[in-house]
Amino acid sequence: MKIDFTVLLPICIAFGISVILCPIMIPFLKKLKFGQFVRDDGPESHLKKSGTPTMGGLIILCSIVLTSLFYIRNYPKIVPILFVTLGFGLVGFLDDYIKVVMKRSMGLRAWQKMIGQFLVCAVFAYYLANYTDIGTSVIIPFTNGGSWEMGFLFYPFLFFVVIGTVNGTNFTDGLDGLLSSVTVLTGTFFTVVAIGTNAGISPVTCAAVGALLGFLVYNVYPAKVFMGDTGSLALGGLIASTAVMLRLPIYIVIVGFIYLLEVVSVIIQVLYFKKTGKRVFKMAPIHHHFELSGWPETKVVAIFAIVTTILCLIGLLAL
Repeated sequence: MKIDFTVLLPICIAFGISVILCPIMIPFLKKLKFGQFVRDDGPESHLKKSGTPTMGGLIILCSIVLTSLFYIRNYPKIVPILFVTLGFGLVGFLDDYIKVVMKRSMGLRAWQKMIGQFLVCAVFAYYLANYTDIGTSVIIPFTNGGSWEMGFLFYPFLFFVVIGTVNGTNFTDGLDGLLSSVTVLTGTFFTVVAIGTNAGISPVTCAAVGALLGFLVYNVYPAKVFMGDTGSLALGGLIASTAVMLRLPIYIVIVGFIYLLEVVSVIIQVLYFKKTGKRVFKMAPIHHHFELSGWPETKVVAIFAIVTTILCLIGLLAL
């Protein structure tokens, strides 16, 4: 059996960088007192996590970017994905910095975060329209490669997909190893598709998988480091932009169902509470509901990862 080192190498490089950086960065983040702020209205069991180093998303970003630099010359299509990843990572970093360093618990104001997200999306959309041949059609699941030519509607759809996915990953990042585990699987799905279609973006998706596997060594329960908004927003940008580059944004509903579930649970909770004064879930996002229903944190993470694995297999069947 022939081993494809062009696939394995970026995974191994990113994994190595991530594993090496974690024990260097974690004490550094502790020294700077970049500790996680835990809200009083969250699950009581999470109070013990207060002070755990956060902003570990910097490790993930460094691993992805440094690995991608080895391939960027021969794989120019990874440039827009890196831009979106770093762009949302910067928005997340500012949010974390304000929370952790400036001690403002809510971080960036909602309008500030939205402006940053719209700017990143606008540059991405402009680049796609003027410097790529991606076009404005998207592939429809279960149609044997059939596509939908969206025309001008593609661009508002793009904003909706990217910002929706980014906020979905942000809400998912609430338990030790949850977002890392789910995104390793979705990243693997898009890596398989990228390699199978020779899309020219596999180095960056492989790097993301390797970086997250390395990060998971220190992020699984009990976590020694959290990725913070720096990592969660960056990963959302990476998954969304990769899906767009592969013309598979609709597939995020399948393989990224957990992201969608987290967002929808928050929307339902807020709207229902405003209307009735009652709650649908014990707490939102929905992973907290399962926690408060008696599930151990590790069980919630495992179940969500299993669900994502099954959905990724369904996603492959839907191609």
